[in-house]
Amino acid sequence: MKRRRSGADTAFKSMTLIFASSAVVLSLIYFFELYYGSTLTLKSGISFVTGSTWDPNNQVFGVLPMLYGSLVTSAIALIIGVPISLGVAIFLSEISPQVLRSPISFVVEMLAAVPSVIYGLWGLFVLAPILRTNVYPILESRLGFLPIFQGTIYGVSVLTAGIVLAIMIIPMVASISRDALLAVPDSQREAAYALGATRSEVIRMSVLSYARSGVFASIFLGFGRAFGETMAVTMLIGNTPLISASLLSPGYSLAALVASEFTEATTQVYISALIEAGLVLLVVSFIANVVARLLIRRLIRSREAASYL
Repeated sequence: MKRRRSGADTAFKSMTLIFASSAVVLSLIYFFELYYGSTLTLKSGISFVTGSTWDPNNQVFGVLPMLYGSLVTSAIALIIGVPISLGVAIFLSEISPQVLRSPISFVVEMLAAVPSVIYGLWGLFVLAPILRTNVYPILESRLGFLPIFQGTIYGVSVLTAGIVLAIMIIPMVASISRDALLAVPDSQREAAYALGATRSEVIRMSVLSYARSGVFASIFLGFGRAFGETMAVTMLIGNTPLISASLLSPGYSLAALVASEFTEATTQVYISALIEAGLVLLVVSFIANVVARLLIRRLIRSREAASYL
């Protein structure tokens, strides 16, 4: 009987090890295939990333405007989406009555399942016209002294794409942050209440402080979603390879570049450049996740160290 259990445990352990290793193997395959497919343009070195000219006809490829567009739209998404997401998570975990918690949670999780092309269509035909006629002119007239709100108003722009990305990451960041807040032990809340803290002080000083590693993890996952988003950004950013200080101007992103031009690639060098753009996209996402893991580990260690004081 013990031998049967031992054999079953060994088989189960081996099977789970294979499943866990498959994720690492797939990641290595992705990196290798992208690296191998972009060998023709990798010879140009760092100029591919630092160059600002994208001219397939003359075989000049620089993705700095696309990298800039991806980073700026992701930053806008985080600036707008993270506070809203945290507000949703705090309400659902700490304030909401039980009768409202399940319906609101269901709606938030349902928004996460909406295809990105739907967000893109809504942004293109509903949001962009509203912003072009009612919002952007006010921003330009009131805040036009700032470079980020200067320029010709087109509707499709870096800011429009960033706003839609913010809406897209809210369900993910809110759901993960809510789970992190719900995982905080009740003893943390009770200890704060025992010291005379108000509800807002308990949430701010006890709950959020304890769950900050999970909240930071959700923020970086939201960044990864925003940075790699393709369809919605392709439809709303304007697909113009320019670096402009104005958020009202059109731009480009790495994911939009690959999606919109891959069918037009007629030469091996052109295809190699697009694959290398995908490689840059993957490397930046990988670096962001590594930084997130290091930051979360540091936060956890600092919290554990504080618990011994």
